[in-house]
Amino acid sequence: MELIRGLHNLRARHRRCVMTIGNYDGMHLGHRAVIEDLQTRAGADGLPVLVMVFEPTPREFFAPDKAPPRLSSLREKLEDMAACGVDRVLCLRFDRRLANMPPWEFIRRILADGLDARFVAVGDDFRFGRNREGDFEMLKEAGHEYGFTVHRHESVIRDGERVSSTRIRQALAGGDLAAAESLLGRPYRMSARVSGGQRLGRQLGFPTANLRMRRPPAPRYGVYAVSVRGAAEDVSLPAVASLGVRPTVDGKDCLLEVHLLDFKQDLYGRRLDVQFLHFLRDEVHFPSIDALRYQMEHDLEETRAFFAGQRSGTATYR
Repeated sequence: MELIRGLHNLRARHRRCVMTIGNYDGMHLGHRAVIEDLQTRAGADGLPVLVMVFEPTPREFFAPDKAPPRLSSLREKLEDMAACGVDRVLCLRFDRRLANMPPWEFIRRILADGLDARFVAVGDDFRFGRNREGDFEMLKEAGHEYGFTVHRHESVIRDGERVSSTRIRQALAGGDLAAAESLLGRPYRMSARVSGGQRLGRQLGFPTANLRMRRPPAPRYGVYAVSVRGAAEDVSLPAVASLGVRPTVDGKDCLLEVHLLDFKQDLYGRRLDVQFLHFLRDEVHFPSIDALRYQMEHDLEETRAFFAGQRSGTATYR
């Protein structure tokens, strides 16, 4: 998959494509349905599939303090798109200039002159351009002028409700990983590079790989049974993970601390992909380090029981 950063990096070979536009946060079932439809159309027309995304997201640009937590980083988003068979991603920097661009200029400059799009698929709530003035009907009208077809993709419904990033965030905030997985089509995951820490876990007998969060995470602060890729080649390893600010030791920054079961290799500098499988408990403040150590031993026992149940096919946690 090819990543194109900014309009200035568009080349003649990037012209003519079938495409979609949006945040595509989390690459959930609704997003995947759009991509699958585009792939069908692309195959019939012999054209590549392109997804246009924005960094930062519009909501992060306009109200950074009120923007919802992301389900996926840009890197994770690109990895998911590549796995879904997307050919190209055009990533535009969302700044004041782009925010103030009139919708007709957006269409002409980007969709027509820049990409020469042949087919554009958007969600049923799609808005674009200055003050969100552009909508589906405007895009459809422009398609007649510039020679592209516009398709409104209907929402995917699961359990009677629309599949959305908002709904997934709500599930994660409530610790309902099963609901999040049903909407994503896979377990929720987070990835980052292992950095140095206070080595408190090692002192307590539970060495951890520390993954620092650049943004507020979507999942509820707490302890989870997780599966980890990146520690050993082509193998997922069972682990217990704590997500939060470590109130017992006066922590401030959010960390994802991962303790891999029966694993002793050095992980500093490695990028780990952590899949959240089962919520164990909330993050709490303990009165002493000994109380924390006792709880960590209990968390480890619960995690081992969870994976033992998975292997035997009798797990009742999810």
